[in-house]
Amino acid sequence: MYKVSDYVVKVNLHPIGYTQSKNELDLYNAMMEQGLYDLFARTYYVDEYISIQRYYEPLEMKYNQSFEIDLSREEKLIPNLYEEVLTLLDQEFNSFDLKDSSNYGLNNEGKLILIDYGMNKKLYEEQWVPSAENGILPQIDYDFCTVCESKKELRMYGENDRDKRCYSCGKE
Repeated sequence: MYKVSDYVVKVNLHPIGYTQSKNELDLYNAMMEQGLYDLFARTYYVDEYISIQRYYEPLEMKYNQSFEIDLSREEKLIPNLYEEVLTLLDQEFNSFDLKDSSNYGLNNEGKLILIDYGMNKKLYEEQWVPSAENGILPQIDYDFCTVCESKKELRMYGENDRDKRCYSCGKE
């Protein structure tokens, strides 16, 4: 991803990324029709190589890792209609992984806004999981980096990946 002024350009490194970006555009348009678009980063453009979306400052990690959004702990961050929108996304769009903090940014009022919302259960189960199990896409493991020795999220590519460096120490 690249920040350009008030926008983010997401580069689709894999066809799954393109599908996610298309899903984000479709979801944003559907939410616009229902008047719920304020909870989503606007997606302006999608093709097989990139997508362009409104930029929002991402949530800070806690102890160098993402965390699950907890309605009681993050109460001050929760926008109006948040629970209703999550229920709608789950029931009507089969959305997946919407409580992970890495999928959110903060709007001008300091409230959560979805910035990464294109994954659905079918895409996850049929494409992402097999690609991750085959070492094509990374799975996240929480362990000690062998370089900086900090305990944080590590990208692991399949069961045989023994490279336990974090992203900051050079593993992509």
